[in-house]
Amino acid sequence: MNGHIHCEAMTMTSLDETGSNDSQDRLRSRLMKHRWWIVLVIVCLVAIGAYFFFASGSQKTPREAKQTPPAMPSVPVVAAPVKKSDFSVYLSGLGSVTPLNTVTVKTRVDGELTKILFKEGQLVSKGELLAEIDPRPFEVQLTQAQGAMARDQAQLENARLDLVRFQDLVKKDLIPKQQLDTQVSLVNQFEGAVKSDQGQIDSARLQLTYSRITAPFSGRIGLRQVDAGNIVHASDAAGLAVITQMKPIAVIFSLPEDSLSQILGKIRSGAKLSVEAYDRDQKQKLATGTLLTVDNQIDPTTGTVKLKAEFPNRNYELFPNQFVNARLLIEVKHDAVIVPSQAIQRGQQGTFVYVVKADQTAEMRPVTLGISQEGNASITSGLSADELVVVDGADRLRNGGKVEVKSPTGSAPAPQRQHK
Repeated sequence: MNGHIHCEAMTMTSLDETGSNDSQDRLRSRLMKHRWWIVLVIVCLVAIGAYFFFASGSQKTPREAKQTPPAMPSVPVVAAPVKKSDFSVYLSGLGSVTPLNTVTVKTRVDGELTKILFKEGQLVSKGELLAEIDPRPFEVQLTQAQGAMARDQAQLENARLDLVRFQDLVKKDLIPKQQLDTQVSLVNQFEGAVKSDQGQIDSARLQLTYSRITAPFSGRIGLRQVDAGNIVHASDAAGLAVITQMKPIAVIFSLPEDSLSQILGKIRSGAKLSVEAYDRDQKQKLATGTLLTVDNQIDPTTGTVKLKAEFPNRNYELFPNQFVNARLLIEVKHDAVIVPSQAIQRGQQGTFVYVVKADQTAEMRPVTLGISQEGNASITSGLSADELVVVDGADRLRNGGKVEVKSPTGSAPAPQRQHK
C-alpha cells in the first residue's frame, strides 16, 4: 500500500514538473514574439521625439523670418584698365656683338722697336702713330739710292750731249752711222738706270715710312704683345697689338627660318627695320640700331638664319663678343586693345577674361587673343578701352560674383567708365 502511494506521489511530482516546464516555454515563446514590437515602438517614439525637437528648434521668430540670408563675401582681386595704344611686334633672338673691323697691327719691315706710343686699352684715331722702328738703316738706303741716281743722271746728260754731236757729224758724213746708233743705245741705257735709281729711292722712302707704325682705322687697341727694344719682323704672327673698331659696331643674331619671308618682305619694301639689344636678363636695353642684311643661307642644323645689325655705339654700350638678346621690330599695330598677360584665362570654351563691372561684380567674357609679348597681350575682339580686367585673384572668381578691387599697391583704383 505504501509502495503504491509512494509511486503515485512520484508520478504526480513528475507531472507537476513537466507542466511547469511547458508553461515556461510557452511564456518564453510569447515574450520573444512581442519583443520586436516593443523595439519597433521604442524606435518610433525616439524618431517622433527627435522630429519635434528639431522642428521646434528650427522655427524662427517673426523678426528672424524677415531677415535675408547673409550675402556671399566679396573676393579681393587686383584689376588693371584696358588700354588702347600702339603695340610693337618684335622677333627675338640670341646674338653676339661683332666689330665691323678688327686688325692685328704688325710691322712691315724688320728692325729694332724703339718706341711704343700707345697705352693698352686706349682709343686711337685713324693715322695715329703707335710705334716706331729704328729708321737709320732705311735712311742709309735712301742716301745710297739718291747717290746712285745722281751719278746715273750725270752720265745720262753727258750721253745726250754726245748724241747731239754725233748727229751733226753724221750729217756731215764725218763719222759712220753705226757710231750714232751706239750712242742712242747708250742714252737709253742711262735713262733706264735713272728710272731704276728712282725706284730705289721710292723703295727706301717707303721703308722709312713703314718704320712708323700708324693706326689703320679708329678703334680700341688691346694689350701690347711686344716691348720696346725687341727686334721685330714682318713675318711675326702675334704682331704688336690688336685694334678693334668700336663705333659703329655690329650685332649678329639668329631668328627662326619661319620668320624669313616676313623679314625679306619688309626689306624689299624699303623699310628700315629697328633692332634693340638687351642684356642677358632682358631687363636693360643697351642700344638701338638698324638691320643691315640677312645671311644668304639657312643653317640646316638649327633651322635659323643669321642677321646683322649695325649700332652707332656712341657711348660704347656694346663690347666686342658680348652676348646680347636682339629684338627686331617687325611691325607696329596702331590703336590696339592691350591688357596685361596675367588677365588672360584659358578654359574649355577658349580664352576669356574677368571684367569688373560698375556694380563690383565679375563678368566672365570670351575674348579673341592677338599677339602676346613683353607681359602684354593684344585683344582683337571682346574688350573695349577703359574697362577693368582682373589680373590677380581670378582663380577664386565665378561669373557674377562680388569682387573687391585693389590696386597692386593696396589702394583703390580709379573709378571705371560705365560702358553700355
